[in-house]
Amino acid sequence: MHIEDSYDPKYTLFLPCVKFQSMQNNNVQIRPVIKQDNRELARIIRESLKEFGADKPGTVYYDESTDRLSEVFERKGSAYFVLLWNGEIAGGAGIFPTPGLPDDTCELVKMYLLPHARGKGFGYELLIRCSRFAAGNGYRKMYLETLPELSLAISLYERFGFKRLDAPLGHTGHTGCNIWMIRDVHTD
Repeated sequence: MHIEDSYDPKYTLFLPCVKFQSMQNNNVQIRPVIKQDNRELARIIRESLKEFGADKPGTVYYDESTDRLSEVFERKGSAYFVLLWNGEIAGGAGIFPTPGLPDDTCELVKMYLLPHARGKGFGYELLIRCSRFAAGNGYRKMYLETLPELSLAISLYERFGFKRLDAPLGHTGHTGCNIWMIRDVHTD
């Protein structure tokens, strides 16, 4: 992986595009979300939840914010990263300072990939990117909420060092999620 431009985490508005080579394909980029991405990302998120039978109330499937990610992630201390594969949006993941979380804790949010982009290391690359952003913005912990139906994602989170919690943190509004996880932030 190489970063095309220099990156200083103090400058949260400057998020360079990252290109990396995978064994599967060398035409992959990770870049910050832009307004033109909103419709496709909302489709990917909702179709992914539907695919796993997790399209239920109390999840991001029904969040109005899912339709306007570029606006949501303008907030200080937040970022949403879009994965492009062969020039097409294939998924994304974000970091958000969710209300009610401790000041040193951010939430990993809306991490979804299209079916053909799974199992290729792209989810792991998105987690690395989110973790680096979190560390560069002073967060010490990353929290997430998910559902048992998303078992593939859960095993990725566990491999990345997330540990399960007994109860939710913060005020996410996602009452349909019943798995809560946290990890220390590292830049690995």
